Amino acid sequence: MTDLFFKNVRLSVADAVDVQVRDGRILQIGSGVHAPADVLVEDGGGALLLPGLVEGHTHLDKTNWDSPWYVNEVGPLLTDRIDNERAWRASSGHDAASHARALALAFLREGTTRIRSHVDVDTDAGLRHLDGVHAIRDELAGRVEIQTVAFPQSGLLVRPGTAQLLDQALAEGADVLGGLDPSAIDRDPAQSLDVLFGLATKHGKPVDIHLHEPGELGAFTLDLILDRVQALGMQGKVVISHAFCLGGVDAKRLDGLLKRLATLDVALLTTAPPSRPVPPLRACREAGVTIFGGNDGIRDTWTPYGSPDMLARAMMIGLRNDLRRDDEVQWAFDCVSAAAARACGFEHYGLVPGARADLVLVDASCVAEAVVTRKPRRLVISGGVIVARNGQDAIA
Repeated sequence: MTDLFFKNVRLSVADAVDVQVRDGRILQIGSGVHAPADVLVEDGGGALLLPGLVEGHTHLDKTNWDSPWYVNEVGPLLTDRIDNERAWRASSGHDAASHARALALAFLREGTTRIRSHVDVDTDAGLRHLDGVHAIRDELAGRVEIQTVAFPQSGLLVRPGTAQLLDQALAEGADVLGGLDPSAIDRDPAQSLDVLFGLATKHGKPVDIHLHEPGELGAFTLDLILDRVQALGMQGKVVISHAFCLGGVDAKRLDGLLKRLATLDVALLTTAPPSRPVPPLRACREAGVTIFGGNDGIRDTWTPYGSPDMLARAMMIGLRNDLRRDDEVQWAFDCVSAAAARACGFEHYGLVPGARADLVLVDASCVAEAVVTRKPRRLVISGGVIVARNGQDAIA
């Protein structure tokens, strides 16, 4: 059923409101809304109403979410982790589809209705992992909206044939083109970015580039990326994921880069890791740069950490950026809601008439309390359908 009526819910500390949902969209929201006679009525009991949460950056294809514990003995370098993962997945027969499904449904139970997932494309596995995630994307359509990013995890130029596979991935339905450390991994940033943006332009796809490169090296690469965004008119179509370099340059350099990012409408993704420099959220907001959040990997060969609870990730973003006031914690929530939807291009989002009815009920007095206490989601609605109650699936 995609026609529902929710009474006695709150948008903040204000008085309760009612929400009418018709054909999977919010029709009315406010006080004094009357329930039609023929729809299911849910009493929110004064709970806080949140929009469906958004995971802006994860790797559904890598997770071991529903598997026995993976014993991590990998080396400390980025290339160690890349090589180890590729070898382990080949030897273990890791099935991207089943693991992606388990994690996507775990996200849904915690109130996340939209996910951007980077998926490995390389010359060992070809499009096998992408095909698996696409199968789950199709199966769960209507419950979880999944965007896929064709991601060259092992590098682009350093593994000949990868560009052709990315070309094929975009032709076969990948939503976004991914990239990885054009200087540190490919060692030829100009050529790497020319190939990457050439493919994006050919297919008319947005771009999301992992940029782990630190300090001035990363800032140099970032400037090259922004040059191409400007030359190709790709404003609003590019995301820089991680952007650790922005936490490791001096104030003048940071200010210049943030101004370019804002002018070219290039968004930043942060996972707020405690072990790396991160883009300063406050400075990004003041400069007008869209910054949003994601988990990155969740229980995979890279890391034993991570959780499909985006309120927990919002709390980590708040902690990493020293956000203490209630209105500042709201900024962290924005990173896993409206800002993430905007940066990823998820349409019809929010608690407004006409938006897709992706709703989450939480027993909290305000958004800041919801982020910090992370209480169980009383109810999760996706596209007007009740999909979870109290952390349990509500539909088969």
